[in-house]
Amino acid sequence: MANEFGNENAQNIHWYPGHMTKTRRRMADCIKLVDGVVEITDARIPMSSRNPEIDEITSNRPRIVLLNKADVADSASTSRWIDYFTQKGARAIACDCKTGKGLNNFSAEVRKLLADKIAVWESKGMGGRSIKLMVVGIPNVGKSSFINRMCKVGKAKVADRPGVTRGNQWFTIGGGIELLDTPGVLWPKFDDMEVGRKLAFTGAVKDAVVDIETLCLDLLGYMSRYYPERLCERYKLDSVEGMAPLEIMEAVAKKRGMIMRGGDYDYERVSVMLLDEYRGGKLGKITLEQPDEY
Repeated sequence: MANEFGNENAQNIHWYPGHMTKTRRRMADCIKLVDGVVEITDARIPMSSRNPEIDEITSNRPRIVLLNKADVADSASTSRWIDYFTQKGARAIACDCKTGKGLNNFSAEVRKLLADKIAVWESKGMGGRSIKLMVVGIPNVGKSSFINRMCKVGKAKVADRPGVTRGNQWFTIGGGIELLDTPGVLWPKFDDMEVGRKLAFTGAVKDAVVDIETLCLDLLGYMSRYYPERLCERYKLDSVEGMAPLEIMEAVAKKRGMIMRGGDYDYERVSVMLLDEYRGGKLGKITLEQPDEY
């Protein structure tokens, strides 16, 4: 049976995440030292790019969710995701952590998130107290880009602090805010095939561990269902209605001249090209999951 991406033979991406035990223990020690959490996700796959245990791990600390890479996500979908996280009690910002776009109001959003706590501090004469936040996110989602961007803005000083496990670093970013990098590695939901595919689409998983042609067929199946006009516009196709993913791939290969000697389609070459163009935003702004799915 075909999955939501339209490919009946969709591959199962196998994962070897190791153990979360050490990370959970270290985070449990450090979460007591912070006032809130900055969770970074990929705006194209806001749920698949999260750690499934993040709520429990962070002890339900107040949270601000950064929908990173919003510049290549469907803006209408991103707005719905912001509403979704807001309804869950978090603050949410659409941004691009590499360029800093969308992060100008970060400090203001943090203060809104922690307004009650800040009011208590002020009532006790502690209004100048620094706000301490832990930054969390799975690999390749943009956590380092965010910290680097905020450090550049705030001319951060990096130092180990007493009472924190040796090696954990605090970054002072200005605006009375200090960031603590996650003490360990958080992983996505490895046992979910759909999560694996979505992470592979965005390049969060190395292409070397997946079948690139099958992955491309999955993507074409999804796009022909939700963004057919993008395929037609980019590859000068009259229509993709009623076409199987393989037929679309062959039509694109023909348009781009990716045909081998003997007349066979160069499936590997067209697959690499299609995925590169999707990841590079050349197919337009595309989001691969919606809030109403959760």
